[in-house]
Amino acid sequence: RSRRGGTGRDRGHTGSAMDAPSAAGLGGADPQLQRFIEVETQKQRFQQLVHQMTELCWEKCMDKPGPKLDSRAETCFVNCVERFIDTSQFILNRLEQTQKSKSAFSESLSD
Repeated sequence: RSRRGGTGRDRGHTGSAMDAPSAAGLGGADPQLQRFIEVETQKQRFQQLVHQMTELCWEKCMDKPGPKLDSRAETCFVNCVERFIDTSQFILNRLEQTQKSKSAFSESLSD
């Protein structure tokens, strides 16, 4: 199956929104199929992150394309990718903390 066509933004938003319900709706399905869907969903999320990072860093760092990267553009790309990864990790950690505190709060209310 091809993932090309359309804009990256449309594909990214539509794909992630559609994958979660389909994976969740397979509660009684074959565990091997569930695992396959989880792996494919993770691959798609990773590709979406790479696409977003590439688009962001290209716009930020690439003034004039040429046969070689100059040292300024190379440094800019390295810094951009590292900050993108740091920010993504921070957001994931923050979401996990929020989820844990919500579930802990719910448990304390039910006691």
